[in-house]
Amino acid sequence: MSKTTKPTLPIWAGKTIKFLWIAFIGGLLFFILFVWMVSVNFLGLFGSLPDFKALENPESEIASELYSSDGMLLGTYFRENRSPVDYEELSPNLVNALIATEDVRFESHSGIDMTAMIRVIVKSLILGQDAGGGSTLSQQTAKNLFKTRTDASQGVLSNVLGLRMLIIKTKEWIVATQLEKAYTKDEILTLYLNTSEFGSNAYGIKTAASTFFNKTPAELNLQESAVLVGLFKAPTYYSPVFNPDNSLRRRNTVLYQMVKNDALTEAEYDSISKLPIELDYKVQNHNIGLATYFREIVKADMIKWTKENLKSDGTAYDLFGDGLKIHVTIDSRMQRYAEQAVAEHMSDLQKAFYKEMGTRDPWIDENWQVIPNFIEDAVKRTEAYRLLRNRYGNDTDSIQIKLNEKKRMRIFSWERGEIDTLMSTMDSMRYYKKILQTGFVSMDAHTGHIKAWVGGIDHKYFKFDHVKQSKRQPGSTFKPFVYAAAIENGYSPCYSVVDQPVEVYIPGQPAWSPSNADGKFSYKKMTIRRAMAQSVNSVTAYMMKKLSPKIVVETAKRIGVTSDLEEVPSLALGVNDVSVFEMVGAFGTFVNKGEHTTPFYIDRIEDKNGNVIQQFTPKKRPAMSEEHAYLMLYMLRGGFEEESGTSQGVPWTLREGNELGGKTGTTQNASDGWYMGVSKDLVSGTWVGGDDRAIHFRSWTAGQGGRTARPIWVKYMAKVYADPTLGYTKGPFPRPERPLSIEIDCDKYEQESQRFADFDYDAKKNDF
Repeated sequence: MSKTTKPTLPIWAGKTIKFLWIAFIGGLLFFILFVWMVSVNFLGLFGSLPDFKALENPESEIASELYSSDGMLLGTYFRENRSPVDYEELSPNLVNALIATEDVRFESHSGIDMTAMIRVIVKSLILGQDAGGGSTLSQQTAKNLFKTRTDASQGVLSNVLGLRMLIIKTKEWIVATQLEKAYTKDEILTLYLNTSEFGSNAYGIKTAASTFFNKTPAELNLQESAVLVGLFKAPTYYSPVFNPDNSLRRRNTVLYQMVKNDALTEAEYDSISKLPIELDYKVQNHNIGLATYFREIVKADMIKWTKENLKSDGTAYDLFGDGLKIHVTIDSRMQRYAEQAVAEHMSDLQKAFYKEMGTRDPWIDENWQVIPNFIEDAVKRTEAYRLLRNRYGNDTDSIQIKLNEKKRMRIFSWERGEIDTLMSTMDSMRYYKKILQTGFVSMDAHTGHIKAWVGGIDHKYFKFDHVKQSKRQPGSTFKPFVYAAAIENGYSPCYSVVDQPVEVYIPGQPAWSPSNADGKFSYKKMTIRRAMAQSVNSVTAYMMKKLSPKIVVETAKRIGVTSDLEEVPSLALGVNDVSVFEMVGAFGTFVNKGEHTTPFYIDRIEDKNGNVIQQFTPKKRPAMSEEHAYLMLYMLRGGFEEESGTSQGVPWTLREGNELGGKTGTTQNASDGWYMGVSKDLVSGTWVGGDDRAIHFRSWTAGQGGRTARPIWVKYMAKVYADPTLGYTKGPFPRPERPLSIEIDCDKYEQESQRFADFDYDAKKNDF
């Protein structure tokens, strides 16, 4: 037998294999060492990684949410508009589309997809082809949650060419594997969808579904899910709003990926891929939706609250990132009715204002003459003018040229909605100054809960709130406080006074002698109830003369007026500025049996997990007796029940089977129109007027509160009563259980007391 010789490798081949093994083992050891150094941030060279606590409780900015009393989301406060959802709230279509497109082996890997990594290495590094990113959903979630690619998370070696991305990827691998240990697959997928950006200021799937389709994530159909998943590749380039063709192609790519992964049949794909993208696009902001003015008021209050309250760890709350849940007293249904009432009436009133105005300007002085340079002076108070002054200094010619330079802009219009047009700054100022403004608020008198708040006609174009921020003269709506002082001082609603001129003398001041609205005096006696119902100035002035301004001021303050009030006789006719907000609170004292409840609108604040941080309670205090409060309601009913009462124009459909109280108010030149309306449950206030006091109807009759403001209340109350789900019904004001100590049957009152004022006074005698 011959011996066979064992083949031997060439020496160079053996050395090569040995070198490759050493290189492989060395590379493996180096890689393990590198991963370890990255994981511990060795010598601070690699940048930080989240610790275990951060992985268990990942921090991401969550928008704070504002909820109405009936559970409707009114708005959000955010830097990144994100509201999280649970896995159970996701559409299966969305889950299938996401996995098929972004990570087909999501259910089988442990955070790192080795198959995808090898594909990327071979195609990208060896063949030079585009092989995609290779990142798993777990890695992408790590990137979203912990901002692994920001400069703040980088170390010294991140500045070395070629090392930055390797370090970033390594961090994402490490975090991804840790996430896989800390969370279930469903939780990771949900975290990814909650933390991803979709463009159009939409962060997270809940906001994205609402922004693009006005749906919840659970309601998304197959094609809508595919559109949103397609946005992950490039939110702007594949935006269905700004690049619809790109979006359509990308949507169909996502759908075909579902076919390849058996989540969709070819037949289904052929059918769905031919459908157009149907959007219901609406970017969330504070200019759209319900209660726009109210949301800004709450935001200001909440910013103040976050500065005054700390978390348990001593850090400050962040309204725009902590995901607070703010529950308010606004009822979304009543808010909608209020906004509808304002829009319906103000659009008609604006037409009437334009018609009366004609070609004349509405800014007129006390002599009914157009105020010269009114627009020129107004524009000097604008930000646009300030910027031009900074740019051109005292070069008035250049400033004027720029102010009169026409540019493309979008303007507000009742009839045509938003209008695209060419206007200069001066044109715009002249246009907007002619538009009437309003403020309306409604409160549940028994709880103090604000149920509806309309601060203006359109928050996008008119930011100023006319409910709480604005203060204007209330005119005759202040008269009930004079009569409240009279009632508390023993006067009956049947107390009679002659309608004739009154002069009030105060040392050092000119005599005050007001005229009636029509400039006439009847010289007939009338009860103070009828005088308030008809808004007769002379009788109110007489009662002020009997009582003194000091007593009236004290009464108004105690009942609920919070603004500064001057102790002057003309106070009786409402010459001091007040807000609609405080007037509603004061009138609520009459309905709430003499107990004043400060109007409030934030019920409670919860953290992102639903734990109550603070519960607010109404501030209540006794302000007047129950009997006196009821007598004031009886006085306010006079507007509906007395002959020629200022509420007689309210439709019978609202008054039938109902007791209502109301008071109109109109300032001397009709700059301000008011109406305060009360039912057994609700107190509502309305103001209507120009942006500037000089802007008003030329006709006092056309500008009076009964025509400018009262219709809003009428329309609102009709809508409220028509909705049985609200629980507000018609009915009488509750009468005190004890018999009244003051007679309100005027026939009996006259027979028993004969308390008729002869109206005799010494013209030279000081009144106070």
